[in-house]
Amino acid sequence: MSISFETKRYVVFSILSLLGLLYATILLRGGLRQSSSSGIPISAQLGSTIRRENATLVILARNSDLKGVISSMRNLERRFNHRYQYPWVFLNDEEFTNEFKGLVLLETNAPVHFGSIPKEQWVQPAWIDEGKAEESRHRLKEQNIIYGDSSSYRNMCRFNSGYFFHHPLLQQFKFYWRIEPDVKYFCDMSYDPFQYMIQNNQTYGFTITLFETPETVTTLWDSVKGNDSDTAYCVFRRKSFKPLFTSPEFMTKYPQYIANDNALEFISSDGGKTYNMCHFWSNFEIADMDFWRSDAYQTFFEFLDAKGGFYYERWGDAPVHSIAAALFLPKHRLHFFQDIGYQHASYQHCPSSDESLGNSCSCHRWNTIDYKKQSCLPQYNAMLLNKATPIVNDLSPW
Repeated sequence: MSISFETKRYVVFSILSLLGLLYATILLRGGLRQSSSSGIPISAQLGSTIRRENATLVILARNSDLKGVISSMRNLERRFNHRYQYPWVFLNDEEFTNEFKGLVLLETNAPVHFGSIPKEQWVQPAWIDEGKAEESRHRLKEQNIIYGDSSSYRNMCRFNSGYFFHHPLLQQFKFYWRIEPDVKYFCDMSYDPFQYMIQNNQTYGFTITLFETPETVTTLWDSVKGNDSDTAYCVFRRKSFKPLFTSPEFMTKYPQYIANDNALEFISSDGGKTYNMCHFWSNFEIADMDFWRSDAYQTFFEFLDAKGGFYYERWGDAPVHSIAAALFLPKHRLHFFQDIGYQHASYQHCPSSDESLGNSCSCHRWNTIDYKKQSCLPQYNAMLLNKATPIVNDLSPW
């Protein structure tokens, strides 16, 4: 009886996987590779002369994401982390299986932390009107909005918006690089992005910026600035003003958090009257977690969370992060990582400069999303060129 090539390949792959899992299980039981939350500085744990910043690589994943996680890890380790060995932090709303842990440990020589998300941070709050939330899910499903009917996706967006940076495993770190399953990094990285952020006084870095789906954030901007156009004018053009609402929205209530030389013109094309739907695609973020931990952002998240929009609509962490970064940070604290080639789902960014493409890039610049109609990079570049960005005050700590 002849055996097909596909069957032979499957058998070989299965044997190799079992051998790898056996080896990884030995490592797990022996405590040889899995890092602990002991508080020992990462540089001391690694014992290397390579300079590392106080930073980590973060993945939010399920056990079923194992194949995609390994693909992303293998890619980023080859392109960057095999030299720097930044620690990995894996978070899951359930316990990671030994298979997941074991196979992940085989992909890196860096410390690895596995953690569970507190249940109260991954469930729809009891005060949410489930009837109203269900109606929203049904409506968005009927409109063919991606994840429109998913409660789990909404839990994830709320967690990424307001909680991940408080997780005990992340408390020892300042900067993070968000990694997703099944993403690709196209180019070798000849420098440390964390060091670049710190040396250049940057707070938030991105590679792709897109338009949000309007149906998912119907009332988000009204919750930020109010639904009276005069409010935005007052907040962004004068340092003192008389509130125009009996129930003031965020910018009316907390004008002190709006930064000098902010990036309002990236997220609004009419001086703050409306939201133009531009946001940084948050599946790639290199950012300072102390910004998310700040009074400004914490107040912002709690204000928005109380509106219920994560469940009554489908507010994503990307527009929430983007609006906060655009309003609370001076625009020079934002950074476009033009030289990091990246792909998530059907969208990719490929470096446009010949110098960057020399870093063994495996992408083609004509496939980049940067100058296609879905991209908000033109708005971002126009914002940087405009020297007359409205300001509020000199009180922002950022």
